[in-house]
Amino acid sequence: MQQEVIIVGGGMVGLSLALMLAKANIAVKLLEAIKYPNYDDINLAPYHSSFDARNSALSRRSVQIYQELGLWDALQQHATPILQVHITEQGSFGKARLLAEQEKVESFGQVIENAWLGRVLLTQVRQQALIELIDGVQVTSLTQDAEHAYITASRGEEQLQLQAKLVIAADGRDSFCRQALGVGVSEHDYDQVAIVTTVQTSKSHQHVGFERFSPLGPLALLPLPGEYRRSVVWPVKKGTEQEWLGDENDQHFLDALQQTYGDRAGKFQKTGKRFSYPLSQVLAEKQAVGRVVLMGNAAHTIHPVAGQGFNLCMRDAYVLLRYLEAQQAAGADIGEPNMLLEYEQARLKDQQRVIKFCDSVVRGFSNQNPMLKLLRNTGLIAFDLIPGIKPLVATYAMGLKA
Repeated sequence: MQQEVIIVGGGMVGLSLALMLAKANIAVKLLEAIKYPNYDDINLAPYHSSFDARNSALSRRSVQIYQELGLWDALQQHATPILQVHITEQGSFGKARLLAEQEKVESFGQVIENAWLGRVLLTQVRQQALIELIDGVQVTSLTQDAEHAYITASRGEEQLQLQAKLVIAADGRDSFCRQALGVGVSEHDYDQVAIVTTVQTSKSHQHVGFERFSPLGPLALLPLPGEYRRSVVWPVKKGTEQEWLGDENDQHFLDALQQTYGDRAGKFQKTGKRFSYPLSQVLAEKQAVGRVVLMGNAAHTIHPVAGQGFNLCMRDAYVLLRYLEAQQAAGADIGEPNMLLEYEQARLKDQQRVIKFCDSVVRGFSNQNPMLKLLRNTGLIAFDLIPGIKPLVATYAMGLKA
């Protein structure tokens, strides 16, 4: 008997997981609150890189997962590899470098435009006979008994009553499903807002990513498709973000980047529109309850400093897929609550490691204590000199330790 899964939330994690399940011959109903654009529409403009686009850094592991799904050739059209990572602190002598060649890997990951990733995933999902896509739908209740999970949803005037052996809640940081299950969260507000944009520089990026720790916050500059375009992620203190947003502040923003980076990237010539979003860490107290499993930001939202959030979600999705495939092969119930608890246990170590790593990087570098500064500098130097440290850090960052 064909067992069906309901996924609530059709963001990048929900779409990716739906494709993984369909490839494993598991039927999916995918519910998404927004109405998707119709990319089959002949009147829709072809894809152009927007200067205002948001980007994601995909770890090597995430790239491997998309390769397995047969999607990487399409995704690569608007992605660029990171071949080196330089970590420095403004006004300090420490410096750390990671080179893909030295670590014997083809890259540390790829930076991709979110709009392109979403478009490729959505186009694929629409072509899958095993995936029923229901968009523009609001989930209004989630309940369960020993046999099934039940969802009520509204779509315009229409009321939908759905049931499945398993519900996967990938409905974001403020997850309705998580609240409906009565699952609490532990939340830490970093008192920071991330400024995200694209800039153009006079020097070609040469596939180098920079992480620079400055008095204004840790600033990431990643290579983008197009030799001179780079993605900026810059966490600043909450309440100061207005200083950097809006067209009238373009030059002020470029000047601040110039001052922070010096000549490393050449001249900062142009900036796209800046977006801002508050940074907090939100961790669900449980990720599996009965026949419902939390996925993506509904399970854990973390600081973007090391670009690990989406990649962690992809590893979660991949491991869950393995559990569901095993159940299916045995002719067993794919929503079996004990199996979902086993999945949750299996993921805790990787999740906690990444969460702790991101958290300690943020706290460690945002502290201006001179003694800590000395430790950081000597730490960065040791990083470059002590054999064994670099491959270890590189492996973690590439998400292969899952």
